[in-house]
Amino acid sequence: MVRYLLRRAGYSLLVLWGVVTVVFFLFNLSPGDPVRNLVGENAPAEVVEQIRRKLNLDIPVHQRYFYYLNDLLPLSLYTRDVEGSRRNYQPDTQGGCILAGDQQILVLKWPDLKRSFLSDRPVSGLLAEAMPGTAVLAFVSIALALLAGLLLGMIAALRRDTAADRFILLVSALGMAGPSFFVAILVAWLGAVVWRDAIVVHVLPWLVLGASWWLLRRRGRAPGLVLVAIFIGSWTICAWAVPGGWWNPVITLPGTGLSMTGSLYSVNAFDGPYLDLRNLILPALTLAVRPLAVIVQLTRSSILDVLSQDYIRTARAKGLSSSRILVGHALRNALNPVITAVSGWFASLLAGAVFVEFVFGWKGLGQELFMAIEKQDMPVVMGGVILIASLFVGINMLVDVLYGWVDPRVRRA
Repeated sequence: MVRYLLRRAGYSLLVLWGVVTVVFFLFNLSPGDPVRNLVGENAPAEVVEQIRRKLNLDIPVHQRYFYYLNDLLPLSLYTRDVEGSRRNYQPDTQGGCILAGDQQILVLKWPDLKRSFLSDRPVSGLLAEAMPGTAVLAFVSIALALLAGLLLGMIAALRRDTAADRFILLVSALGMAGPSFFVAILVAWLGAVVWRDAIVVHVLPWLVLGASWWLLRRRGRAPGLVLVAIFIGSWTICAWAVPGGWWNPVITLPGTGLSMTGSLYSVNAFDGPYLDLRNLILPALTLAVRPLAVIVQLTRSSILDVLSQDYIRTARAKGLSSSRILVGHALRNALNPVITAVSGWFASLLAGAVFVEFVFGWKGLGQELFMAIEKQDMPVVMGGVILIASLFVGINMLVDVLYGWVDPRVRRA
């Protein structure tokens, strides 16, 4: 198991090095001049040259690449107060040295992601400010998707080929098919516009729907399109009629009171910033839709596959209850593909759901990267991509450890 994890760690470091290399050359060889975007087209040439030298944009790209790697590594080599050198050691921002010579200094430090072209602030500080909003949003979304997905997947597996199974599969297919930006706009419109205030719900269409389903089931089938048509027709009739009568009762549901945009912290004119968890509801529901659909289908198919194994039949022959067989034997052995899916989706959510954060005005990593790309702030973009790649690699390493706990065959590898 130890050799397996060490080998995976080596592969992960190679992946990170490849990502850093590709991202660096992709943004440094792309067309456009970030200095002109910063100072404007009419700035004097002397000012442009000074800023290019300050940002190390006046040296060859391969030299900038090695400088960037040197800053990024936790163990870096710098010079000692050499006039005109771009690699002078700065103890206030680069940590403490562990080995010093006449000209060279070996420094043990945190990875240096450089400074923003626009704000001249450290990129690590900008990402640290943006990351908590995205992290909270991702944790809540994936937790909601995992809990609901496992429950619905087990129900679909145990109720295979029934109306409940078909309905769950239909909803999960719609969830996977919906683009993130479309789902975000739809959820924002329904939750913060249509249902922001109290709404009136007619009771009669639901009673008609239940009675129609019962009658059709007695005849041996209950086609979904027929039930949908009956429900829409009865709802339309009740909407045009005068509500509140004995034959057309209504229920008034309280509104959500949610806003279409907002972040984890809101600002009060008198009290200042405060934690506003209501703003988390709509974006978390939006982000949970697609991973929920994937988890439902993976859980259902994995449980059905495990339930057909010989040891499950042996457990049933021993007289174990269905709940004990499902939770103690089938579910645990069916979790491998679910863990893989959850890890991938969680890393993607941590990377920043750009569309969702943009639609809801959520201050997070996705919105920060979108603004940096728009303004050609290359250090922020490169730092964000490196952070995303590190999250993916770290989560994949954690998944390997979980595999070893869930599946004993991995521990013997």
